Amino acid sequence: MKKLAFIGLGNMGSGMAKNLVKHEFPVVAFDLNEAAMNNATTFGCKIAISAQVAVSDADIVITMLPAGEHVKALYVKDILNNVKPNTLLIDCSTIDVATAQYVSGLAQEKQLPMLDAPVSGGTAAASAGTLTFMVGGDSHAFAQAKEVLNAMGKNVIHAGKQGAGQAAKICNNMLLGASMIATCESFQLAQKLGLDPQVFYDIASNASGQTWSMTSYCPVKGVGPESPADHEFQGGFASALMLKDLKLAMQGAQSVSADVPMGERAATLFAEHCEKGNSTLDFSSIINQFS
Repeated sequence: MKKLAFIGLGNMGSGMAKNLVKHEFPVVAFDLNEAAMNNATTFGCKIAISAQVAVSDADIVITMLPAGEHVKALYVKDILNNVKPNTLLIDCSTIDVATAQYVSGLAQEKQLPMLDAPVSGGTAAASAGTLTFMVGGDSHAFAQAKEVLNAMGKNVIHAGKQGAGQAAKICNNMLLGASMIATCESFQLAQKLGLDPQVFYDIASNASGQTWSMTSYCPVKGVGPESPADHEFQGGFASALMLKDLKLAMQGAQSVSADVPMGERAATLFAEHCEKGNSTLDFSSIINQFS
């Protein structure tokens, strides 16, 4: 069985590491947060005293970090010079395409295979082992990684070369952010026009206006499957994280001169939503901005 190192035991990373242990992979983990490391011991991870120690004997290193600056610093300082030859590197963080390509380039210089493999599904899917992985990198490295990624997710898709996983993630989340806003506007307009929210849901969910934001994650309490709207928008995917991903999408669009007016508007609206104190609420809470 391959030896794994897992760096980054936050809300997403802890669930992912837990599923790796569940599938009987030996996992040595590290996080800057002591409580997160203590929690990881309860589901079977061994804990290292540093990231360098965690990766030193690993066959595969998996990282799940907040932003590109953290990924770059970790790989340059702690990983690339401390792993064994041929160690497979998998970064599951959601970061900008340029940083993903830069770090992959550094790994390639050391003849280390590396994949960018951001995820979709949120904390519930991380815990349940049902994440979707969007993977960038060469096909040989992807084949090496599939067994491990399958232990954490139900959909593992090779998106293309280095950086393609990040490109897929930010494009997907730009679509999600914009479609959630349109869903919220539609429900608010429907109610003002005298439609019952459940009736509108029953119609639109079976008509051409159907979206994932409506049928899987409805922003209206008591309508559709259970969602954060039923819990005062607690839990789920924080508005601050949606804003982060929309900003990454805008950076990507600017780098290739792409015209994304709906994405730009979504980024502006989520920035305003977060500035009003809603950063920790689920992103579907943006419905409260429309009246």
